[in-house]
Amino acid sequence: MLTGERKDQLLKSVELLLQARRTAKPIAHLPAEWTPASMEEVYFMQDTIAGHFGEPGGWKIGAPDPQATPLFAPMPAEWMAGSGATLGGSMRRFRGLEAEIAFLLGSDLPPRDTPYSREEVVAAIASCHPVIEELETAFEDPKACGRFSMMADMQMHGGFVYGPAAQNWQALDFATESVTLTVDGAVRVQATGSNTSGTDLVRLVVWLANEGASRTGGLKAGDWVTTGSWTGNTLASAGSRVEASFSNAGKVSLQFA
Repeated sequence: MLTGERKDQLLKSVELLLQARRTAKPIAHLPAEWTPASMEEVYFMQDTIAGHFGEPGGWKIGAPDPQATPLFAPMPAEWMAGSGATLGGSMRRFRGLEAEIAFLLGSDLPPRDTPYSREEVVAAIASCHPVIEELETAFEDPKACGRFSMMADMQMHGGFVYGPAAQNWQALDFATESVTLTVDGAVRVQATGSNTSGTDLVRLVVWLANEGASRTGGLKAGDWVTTGSWTGNTLASAGSRVEASFSNAGKVSLQFA
C-alpha cells in the first residue's frame, strides 16, 4: 500500500489530471517527481480518479497481444448509457472512439481461494453486447506523456455506450467477427478479428475474475466488462454521429452534442 510522501505526490498528480479533464484544458505531462513509476502507482491513481465520479459500473480490460498479461481500469457507472445516447458536457474534448465487445455479469463472482473455471465465468455472464468506448484524456498528446501517465489517466476512459444483447452469443466466432465504424455516415474503419487482445475474449473475463479480484473486490451482477478495441482509436468532432456495426454481435450508436 502506498503511504507517506509518495502517496501525497501521486494525489497531486490526480488533482492535475482531474482539473485538466474537468476544464478541458489538457496538460503536456505530469511533473517528473509526481509521475507514476509502477503499475501499483498507476492503479492507485486510476482508482482515486474514478472515485471522484461515483461507483464503478464495470471494468475495461485488454492486452497488447493474446499472450500478454491484461491491463484494466474502472469505468464509472455514471458514464454509461444505452445506444443512441447523446454525449456532451464540459469534459468532452478528445472524442476518441473504440468499437468493442462487452459482457454483462448476471451473477456475482466474489473473491475466493480456488480460481474460477472458464465454465463458471461463462455461466455468470448474462449477455454479450456491441459497445463504443469513448476516450478522453487529460493530456495534449497521450502518446507523448509516457505510458504510465497515460494509463494512470484511467487508460483514457471517457464513456461507455452499449447496444442490445447479441443473440446466442456463445456461438459467436470472434476470429471471423467483423466490424465497421462510421462517423457521420463515412466509413472510418473496417476490420475482422482485429482485437489486439486476441479472439478469446472470455479469457479476459476469467482473468479479471481471478487475478483481478484483489483489486476489484470481485465481479458483481450488473458489472460490465469491455474487452478491448477492434478499431484502434478514431477521433470524432462535436456534433458527430457514430455507429459501430458488428457482423453478428449487433450495432450500437451515439451522438456527440
